[in-house]
Amino acid sequence: MAPKSKEKPKAPTPQPPPAIEDLFASLHRNIDKSDYEKAVKDADQVLSIAPNDEDAIRCKVVALIKDDKIDDALSVIQSSRNLPIDLGFQKAYCLYRQNKLEEASACLRGRERDPETLLLEAQILYRQGNAAACADVYQKLQKSGIETAEVNLVASLVSAGKSSQVQKALEAWKIKPTHSFELAFNTACSLIENHNYSDAEELLLTAKRMGQETLTEDDFADADVEIELAPMTVQLAYVQQVLGQTQEATNSYLDFIKRNVADELSDAIAVNNLIALKGSKDISDGLRKLDRLKEKDSQSFQLTQALETKLSLKQKEAIYANRVLLLLHANKMDQARELCSSLPGLFPESVVPTLLQAAVLVRENKAAKVEELLGQYAEKFPEKSKLLLLARAQIAASASHPHVAAESLSKIHDIQHFPGTVATIVALKERAGDNDGAAAVLDSAIKWWSDSMTEDNKLSILMPEAASFKLRHGQEEEASRLYEEIVKNHNSTDALVGLVTTLARVDVEKAESYEKQLKPLPGLKSADVDNLEKTSGAKPIEGAATVAVEDVKSKEKAKRKRKRKPKYPKGFDPANPGPPPDPERWLPRRERSSYRPKRKDKRAAQIRGAQGAVTKQDKQEAAPTSKTQATTTKSAADSKPSSSKASSKAAKKKSRR
Repeated sequence: MAPKSKEKPKAPTPQPPPAIEDLFASLHRNIDKSDYEKAVKDADQVLSIAPNDEDAIRCKVVALIKDDKIDDALSVIQSSRNLPIDLGFQKAYCLYRQNKLEEASACLRGRERDPETLLLEAQILYRQGNAAACADVYQKLQKSGIETAEVNLVASLVSAGKSSQVQKALEAWKIKPTHSFELAFNTACSLIENHNYSDAEELLLTAKRMGQETLTEDDFADADVEIELAPMTVQLAYVQQVLGQTQEATNSYLDFIKRNVADELSDAIAVNNLIALKGSKDISDGLRKLDRLKEKDSQSFQLTQALETKLSLKQKEAIYANRVLLLLHANKMDQARELCSSLPGLFPESVVPTLLQAAVLVRENKAAKVEELLGQYAEKFPEKSKLLLLARAQIAASASHPHVAAESLSKIHDIQHFPGTVATIVALKERAGDNDGAAAVLDSAIKWWSDSMTEDNKLSILMPEAASFKLRHGQEEEASRLYEEIVKNHNSTDALVGLVTTLARVDVEKAESYEKQLKPLPGLKSADVDNLEKTSGAKPIEGAATVAVEDVKSKEKAKRKRKRKPKYPKGFDPANPGPPPDPERWLPRRERSSYRPKRKDKRAAQIRGAQGAVTKQDKQEAAPTSKTQATTTKSAADSKPSSSKASSKAAKKKSRR
């Protein structure tokens, strides 16, 4: 019997897809739980059933943005461009997150100016460095109900250099700086910009305490609390640095950097400020710390993408500038030159890259090229030329090019008539041998201040110096005219003396007429000029003046002779002082008058021979007392003359040798 064939297993019946309502319910649940990965899967399931569902596409885009998958969100938006769905706002936000600010701004053009659009527009303007326009947009959001609008408004005012308007803005919004710890922090930053450091420090401490309490109540983890409070910690260290508390600021920066808080922005600011605080000390350590801020795969110094996005232009410029200066101190000229060449492209509207290029050229002893470079950029940026021209003047003066330095200072219109600038230009022109040009500078400054209507007029400073200059260079008539004008307008005794001295060379009669206005010195009689000219020097005149001077001296001496009660040691009775101390008690003993040195014993026999030798006399003294000793002593006494004679002969023989 043939075996029965096995029945083929039946294919499992496909399960029907879940209902769209259930998928949307799951999508809503996952978004509420911030589980955006599952929310994207739910949206994909909805789109598999209804490919053009507008709500599913919108939810998927938002979930991808919330999950920081900006590229995926942009690809979904791009694939849906043919559908009748308005995703322009989401696209603008994605471009803003990618730091494509111009494209993001273009996406917002023509859209309705609702609060969300205005908020994104303000953030784009802030990232572009246009803080003034950003503040204007935030002013329109006063009644929008956006929670962080006032915080961002204060931040934009500070960045725009309008810190003085922060207090009025807060009063207009009817809120106090302590409304939130973020607002307190931004208000403290405005106080720092206004150089009110003590109040700023107090408000920063308040903001840090409020933030600690608020975040702890909201069940933030300790690491997250530290990240949120990191900007306040670094800003407090900066206030200490500005107040001159160098050691405290250094310790604060080092402690923050060692903790390695996961806040790249605050870490970068702490590193930069610490390098600025140390200056040229620990150059290698500063370069290592800056290396933490650059892209790992980049061969040259380039900040990470996160820092490029979060740091303002001013902050990035400061970090790059400090990097160049450290390289110059470390004598790494090739790296400094390479980095400087890339800075004009990063900061096209700033003069700092030009100044750094000039610093590199100065280190290479190329002063002429520096002067040419700074002169060109001063013409290119006339509104920002002051720093360039000042640097050019300093470099030219150090390189013994006084005419170039004087020319640079003359182009700075807002300071060229100030006494300090005028004196510098005149000195430079004198060094260059251009005395006429120096005189013209003085005349121009005097004319400018004469026409000026300001209360703080500098003519009283400039005119005497101009008169002295002209007198020194043989222009007596011009000098006398200036002195005469000073006497008439300012009634100066010094100017009157200068006028008489100057007119004595030009117009003696006029000099004598002005000489009468000088007050005579009290107590002096008329002097015989002829006799004075014959003498070698001035002599005192006998009479009342001498007596008066002596009286004054005697009075001064009388005043000086006032005796003061002496101060005695504790426990000393001046009535019973006891024996006086030895006046020689501080001298060494051998220098005192009572010192008597010890006398040497001349009778001691000279010891000759090897170490440890014993003399004949020592043997006799050491021998025991006996009859034999007496005999020996007697015989020695009898033979003494002959023995002494023999010893003298031996001594003579030795001396002859």
